[in-house]
Amino acid sequence: MIDLRSDTVTNPSKEMLDFMFHAKLGDDVFEEDPTVNELQEYAASLFGKEAALYCSSGTQTNQIAINLHVNPGGEVICHKDSHVYKYEGGGIAKNSGASTRIITGDRGRITVEEIQKWINPEDDVHYPLTQLICIEDTSNRGGGAVYDFDEIKRIKKFCNERNLPLHLDGARLFNALVENQIGYKEYANQFDSISICLSKGLGAPVGSLLLGNKDFIYNARRVRKVFGGGMRQAGIIAAGGLFALKNNINRLKTDHKHAKLIEKALQANHSIESVIPVETNIVVFELKAHGQIDEFLDKLAQNGILALPFGKGMIRMVTHMDVDESAIHKTCECIASLD
Repeated sequence: MIDLRSDTVTNPSKEMLDFMFHAKLGDDVFEEDPTVNELQEYAASLFGKEAALYCSSGTQTNQIAINLHVNPGGEVICHKDSHVYKYEGGGIAKNSGASTRIITGDRGRITVEEIQKWINPEDDVHYPLTQLICIEDTSNRGGGAVYDFDEIKRIKKFCNERNLPLHLDGARLFNALVENQIGYKEYANQFDSISICLSKGLGAPVGSLLLGNKDFIYNARRVRKVFGGGMRQAGIIAAGGLFALKNNINRLKTDHKHAKLIEKALQANHSIESVIPVETNIVVFELKAHGQIDEFLDKLAQNGILALPFGKGMIRMVTHMDVDESAIHKTCECIASLD
């Protein structure tokens, strides 16, 4: 099957598996796993941050960061389609006792002008205190949209003026960075904390990293323990992430090229109402007949192609390292045959 449901479905390459098999191991709860330590130090250095913490998932890194930035009863501002709000099981409320102020924005992105409107007055007891701004780059629900870096800098400037932390859900951050060519350290300098995922476009089997200053990561380790996220000989999976960071970033451009080919095929299909402009590796399109999603997905599956329903009338396809050029051409031919 050509699995385009997500870039999380990848399997480790032979080279990655060999690297993982030979990883040096220790007890990471005791901070004695050399491979985990190397991964954390490498990632922190890559982004110019003081420290990093290896966790089991992007949801965990996001939720740890939010827990550290806010107090119970506080409020988090984010886009209405952001992963931290929409796809983390209500974790902001459950884990941190905080409320959310969601903003409509554009393709998963928000602007400083929109944020300014929703900062709650500190002297009015009727409102929760605004305590954190979260953004997501690239935006999943926005079809892999990349933030304008100048807008990020404007948001950071505003956050500094209001003494508000800024957190980045960078689940697909490297997809953004290979497109906008912003230096890693310059980009990371805009954020107080960053979550980066290793098991999406980079192809590692497990894990995400939380980046920040030393004090933040010291406290994050305690929250990870409270959330049940302490792992022992975790180096065997962290090695996959280390291999991914050192070998699989630049090849993301190939995934983006493949996504553009699918976009072109969809635009030529008369049963498709619209396609969100493709910027990275996510292709989201809308059928003219919203009620025919299951039928369309079934026809794809009959041709050996898997895609994901993505809301009312919407379908998502995500390109990744386990889908080669021949599979993309087959997908495009199938899309043409469904016209």
